[in-house]
Amino acid sequence: MSQITKDMIIADILEQAPETVQLFKSIGMHCLGCAMASGETLEQACAAHGVETDAFLETLNAVIEQE
Repeated sequence: MSQITKDMIIADILEQAPETVQLFKSIGMHCLGCAMASGETLEQACAAHGVETDAFLETLNAVIEQE
């Protein structure tokens, strides 16, 4: 995976970058297998969980760059 963007679907991110699962869980996104994950964008999920999208996006991309 080259880079995660805020308009990507959560399920697609997890499929392409499974190493990000713990980051999602660390901010309270525990239902990663639920129906919302298959249709919700990263930006929508962050808004629903009260997470600052750009900061979380930077963290996610830093993790996938290390892989």
